[in-house]
Amino acid sequence: MLELQNISKQYDEKVVLQNINLEINAGEIVSLLGQSGSGKTTLLNIILGLVKMNDGKIVYNGVDMSNVCMKDRGFNIVFQDYALFPHLNAYENIVYGLRNHKGLTTEKEVQEYIDFLELAPHMKKKIGELSGGQKQRVALARTLVMKPKILLLDEPLSALDGVIKESIKQRIQSIAREFKLTTIIVTHDPEEALTLSDKILIIHEGQIAQYGTPQEIIHQPQNRFVKDFILRQLAIKRQNIYNLFGEQNAYC
Repeated sequence: MLELQNISKQYDEKVVLQNINLEINAGEIVSLLGQSGSGKTTLLNIILGLVKMNDGKIVYNGVDMSNVCMKDRGFNIVFQDYALFPHLNAYENIVYGLRNHKGLTTEKEVQEYIDFLELAPHMKKKIGELSGGQKQRVALARTLVMKPKILLLDEPLSALDGVIKESIKQRIQSIAREFKLTTIIVTHDPEEALTLSDKILIIHEGQIAQYGTPQEIIHQPQNRFVKDFILRQLAIKRQNIYNLFGEQNAYC
């Protein structure tokens, strides 16, 4: 279990996050959802260890990780732009991090991740020869071979469209289920959060507006901001949500 206890962050006089408290169970997919500047990416980077908080604690399986450096936390991230090496082929990108972690993952396990993500036909291709969806899967494989305790994803679907986006959604869900891997996703898109996650943390101006299941967010918004934010963002995307939760029960 990952626990965030009273997390607060400010830069000079600007408060970015204030008293963030939540618990994330092992294997859950949780989306951090909010408008630009709401503090969601800052919270992701605090969990990763890339940004220091001003107050609060990060506790993982009962161990206080607040002052543990990023490389020792064992939380791995897939960045929005994938951060792949263009001069290396797909396979070389996937195993790159293992050079300094001998024995962490066997060749057989690496191949299992490659097969799981259906990347075998693309292993000799340079990054520039891959589609957006293939790049995303390579980035996921590179992270999985490092056997992360928690998988962090920064806007994983923002550069993808249509069928590819739906395919990556399914991959992320399959990874969480297959490997019982706690997964935390930053997104600005309510449709992505509602159709991908077990739980959603909606952040507004650095504070928790609501934390709950997609059903709770849809049917029991805790305040006007949550209701208006979801309605506004879903105005042109309602059909997918209706298909999941029922048109008669969705906002009108």
